[in-house]
Amino acid sequence: MAVNHYFQGGRGIGNAAEKRLHEDIIIESLKIFGQDIYYLPRTLVNRDLVLGEDTSSRFDDSYLLEMYFETNEGFAGENEIINKFGLEIRDDTTLVLSKRRFEEHVANKATLTASGRPNEGDVVFVPLLNSYFEIQFVEDQEPFYQLGNLPVYKLKVTRWEYSSEEINTGQEVLDETEDKYTLNELAHRFTLEYGQEVLTGRGSIVLEDFHDYDTGQPAFLMNETYTGAEVVQTQSPYASNLDLNTEAGYGTVGDLSDDILDFTERNPFGEVDE
Repeated sequence: MAVNHYFQGGRGIGNAAEKRLHEDIIIESLKIFGQDIYYLPRTLVNRDLVLGEDTSSRFDDSYLLEMYFETNEGFAGENEIINKFGLEIRDDTTLVLSKRRFEEHVANKATLTASGRPNEGDVVFVPLLNSYFEIQFVEDQEPFYQLGNLPVYKLKVTRWEYSSEEINTGQEVLDETEDKYTLNELAHRFTLEYGQEVLTGRGSIVLEDFHDYDTGQPAFLMNETYTGAEVVQTQSPYASNLDLNTEAGYGTVGDLSDDILDFTERNPFGEVDE
């Protein structure tokens, strides 16, 4: 028997006005109980079509939206775990976002890899936690057609591991992340008066020795703001990697007397090599 036409027309309960009201109530709830969160679309620069990744991607825009933490009892996932690389933090959570708000403030303005919806690989910044999270999966069918529509996105996110991506959104709270943590030396390149980078384009400065013959890479002219300081390895209070290195003798360069492994042995697994 067909559905009762007094209540619905076969496409869910309620008419268009009631569905609009339902979305308005969801948006109001998110504004009351949610958090201000920045959405940063990822811009692909040089995508590897084999591995499906882009090591030189960047973030040029940010959009402030209200989202709600669905996992309100704490982070999901494996949280803090110890593996062979030391302490690893895997904080996962789910963020609820209104579809209409995303379409109005992001989808119609930003250039998205997959248009019209949040993209896996994009990043969100939570000022409350002062942390970035990367979108792993976008659930767009939950709750499932309660009124014949799908009013929200549920973003499955995990804590983001920054890898020297460019962040130039115009928001100081976001852009300072690159200034503080980037390992990209080319962030300190000189620029000409009309904005072109040194060694690129017409009128560029060319060094006498253009290439480093040992590596084959261009020899850039670096700004004095780049110190080139040696990266100092630090040890987490929960780890013991430096202690183990010291006990193994790795902390005394050039002195092999206290090393556990003797790498000067030519044939350590066979007969004595005379």
